Amino acid sequence: MRVMIWCDMEGVAGISVWEQVNGGAPLYEEGRRLYTREINAAVRGCKRAGAEEIVVVDGHGAGGAWQFKSLIPELLESGAEYVLGYPWARYVEPLRRGCDAILFVGAHAMAGTPDGILCHTVSNQAWYNARINGTLVGESGIIAAIAGDFSVPCVFVSGDAATVREVQALIGKECVGAAVKEGLGRYSARHMPSSDACALIEGRAYAALTSKNYPAPLRFAGPVTFEVELATPDRANEVYGKKGVEVKGPRLVHSVADTFWEAWDQFWPK
Repeated sequence: MRVMIWCDMEGVAGISVWEQVNGGAPLYEEGRRLYTREINAAVRGCKRAGAEEIVVVDGHGAGGAWQFKSLIPELLESGAEYVLGYPWARYVEPLRRGCDAILFVGAHAMAGTPDGILCHTVSNQAWYNARINGTLVGESGIIAAIAGDFSVPCVFVSGDAATVREVQALIGKECVGAAVKEGLGRYSARHMPSSDACALIEGRAYAALTSKNYPAPLRFAGPVTFEVELATPDRANEVYGKKGVEVKGPRLVHSVADTFWEAWDQFWPK
């Protein structure tokens, strides 16, 4: 069995504020330790389930020298390989070669979710909303749709309760959830202690992979339109001239292609 773990930081138990996830901030090292612990727990669950290849992708944009490198290398669980520093939602080689399942760990809710801790979609400053063929999606939905174009299902998600709810509504209840905290607002939550959150993640990741009751891969019928509602009109300058991408209004851009991966590939920076 070959699996990929797509990681983010905002959905980790114990994390409630930007200062815990922004590289170089006073509380960032605390956040890194909590993040690494949960990823290690997911890796252990995958190993217990019999995964022979585990590829972990650090998908947290912490900024600066820490961009997509928030995992602490010397503390990482053995038996997996870790992709650090690669552009977000771009590393698809394991999907191309053949992958049985993907897992989301530390995921967060889409922009505008009232009980979503640190909720946003891709960029807190640049994006307002994103849709695929009219379906509102967050970051987990974008990655699930990429994987779906390679016929790979998402079988597990951990994060806050709002994130689990969001992913299961999009993908199906067969996607096993592990809610490690409950949002009381955007910057406050009722958290599990890290040890309990890690035990939950390890156990449910194992259960998700061994159940074989996988949800169907997330696919959208072509032609696929990826629509982004930008936060401000000047952000549209970043996509002018891209093939297949059209500025439809002051803050609205469309990328259209036969598949979602193609629409994403022509829109998102390499």
